[in-house]
Amino acid sequence: MPLTKDDLLNQARKELTIINADDAVKLMETGATILDVREPAEFDMGHLTGAVNIPRGLLEFMVGNNPALQSTDKALLVYCKNGGRSTLAADTLQKMGFEQVRMLAGGFDNWTGTIHKVEIADNQYNG
Repeated sequence: MPLTKDDLLNQARKELTIINADDAVKLMETGATILDVREPAEFDMGHLTGAVNIPRGLLEFMVGNNPALQSTDKALLVYCKNGGRSTLAADTLQKMGFEQVRMLAGGFDNWTGTIHKVEIADNQYNG
């Protein structure tokens, strides 16, 4: 029987370390690499401070070319809009040899609010 998207997500979650926004802040303070796997237009509308953007659909092809992702033993925080794409991305990164992958629970939607900082691309009007 073929696997559904829910089957794939549930399998991946069993292998992941999922952290909340407050723990993500602590991880970021240690110099972890932050990886946003949303599409560029989503990233431009707002993203975690200092995040690198590689869309989920291109991850396997681009991860080796990104200077921020050259060390497989450095802490890595992965997020997307609400957790689906980042679940699959974090699972893939672990399979690719990244040793300290963490995923942000609830993604960017859970991050935004009054206490967590967001950067907006210069090409976006935010007045």
